[in-house]
Amino acid sequence: MKTFPIFLTMTGRRVVICGSGAEAARKARLVLKTEAEIVIAGRDLDPELSGLVATGRALHVPEAGPETFENCTLAFIATGDEALDLRIAAMARAAGAVVNVVDQPDHCDGFTPSIVDRDPVVVAIGTEGTAPVLGRMIKTEIETMLHPRLGGFAALAGRLRDAVAGRIAPRNRRAFWEWVFTGEAFARHRGGDEHAAADMLKQAIANGEAPGETGLISLVGAGPGARDLLTLRAVRRLQEADVIFYDRLVDPEVLELARRDADRVYVGKEIGAHAWPQDKIDRLIVAEAAKGRRVVRLKSGDPSIFGRAAEEIAAARAAGIAVEIVPGITAASAVAAATTRPLTERGETDTLVITTGTCRPGDCAPDWRAAARPGTAMAFYMAVDRAARVEAELLAAGVPPNCPVDVIASASMPQERRLSLTLQGMAEALQREKVQSPAILLLRYSKTLAVDAVPSADVAALPSRA
Repeated sequence: MKTFPIFLTMTGRRVVICGSGAEAARKARLVLKTEAEIVIAGRDLDPELSGLVATGRALHVPEAGPETFENCTLAFIATGDEALDLRIAAMARAAGAVVNVVDQPDHCDGFTPSIVDRDPVVVAIGTEGTAPVLGRMIKTEIETMLHPRLGGFAALAGRLRDAVAGRIAPRNRRAFWEWVFTGEAFARHRGGDEHAAADMLKQAIANGEAPGETGLISLVGAGPGARDLLTLRAVRRLQEADVIFYDRLVDPEVLELARRDADRVYVGKEIGAHAWPQDKIDRLIVAEAAKGRRVVRLKSGDPSIFGRAAEEIAAARAAGIAVEIVPGITAASAVAAATTRPLTERGETDTLVITTGTCRPGDCAPDWRAAARPGTAMAFYMAVDRAARVEAELLAAGVPPNCPVDVIASASMPQERRLSLTLQGMAEALQREKVQSPAILLLRYSKTLAVDAVPSADVAALPSRA
């Protein structure tokens, strides 16, 4: 580590910004977040810098001289003239200032980090000037992890520190603060109910202890596979979870988003191999939540679409356990992204049917024929092994043999496979290409295709597409 990161109190300190253009304005925006005294040195200031001077937030000198840097703590130099930048840098160093020459890392005493601002919580990411673009990319990832209301809640907790010290026994304080930042009060604050959050904290302080934790079961959608397709709420639930029950199709990289000390329990099931019966999973997640733990039931795709969420919700409610659904991107949407073809298209496919090829043992297959109508896109889940039956029934229902079918296996993952087929011959092609689950069969029975498939004498009898 060549540089030492430190958070410097800026109240009463002077920061000099040398330059009059866009780069100088960018540095000014950063410093404006502090209580530092700002001096801008340069001629013909751009409108943003002129505005700061006009409002009195910054002082202005047309040209930097040795006196400009008296009592200066930090100097940003961005005149655009390299030789001038180096002369000014020498003056600033002679006065004892830390110097940052914009876009010239070899002449910098310090580097401006990428900043995630949740005042009073501040995260700074530095690359020692070697890769500022990478620093900004890391900043973007952290921005998604930290809730926008985090700073306000941290400030509230800070105002209550003395009260906590006076009412909570020293041996219990760590556990109390863990409850503050992971419990119901923080959840209320994130939801926008700041008054309720404050009341909960104050009541807990008055009682001298954190309230007993109540369990929560979160049915979380992990999406089609790729980690960066998770929702922000899904990531938060993973980071808050005490125990995670996850499926076979959940990518290991998704689990890396969870707390390091969270328990992870694999409950994956493959079609025809039920090592973890559903009723056993129901009992386990309810038992863990009953201990006051935060339970995440992590499912591929969206929990509400062929995710057996109904059974788990019923089990939780029967036990009096709070339960929620955190939606995920379903596989059909991932297919649309992979093929760059929308699931619906105005005037062609105005109905979307999501159906399955695999039901409970003993149940009848869905009535695919009833749904196979012109203007319909049909997404078949868990249907690779039933492809021959799907093909036969849709052909019998009058779907044209040349109706296009997109087959996407492992959508959004590095091993993703794509096949463009037609309905007739689909099952044979899947077998020949050795396509295996997870895969989606997406059939698009467009209105144009329906018209083209009808003999010309019968076209007049069809309803207009106008």
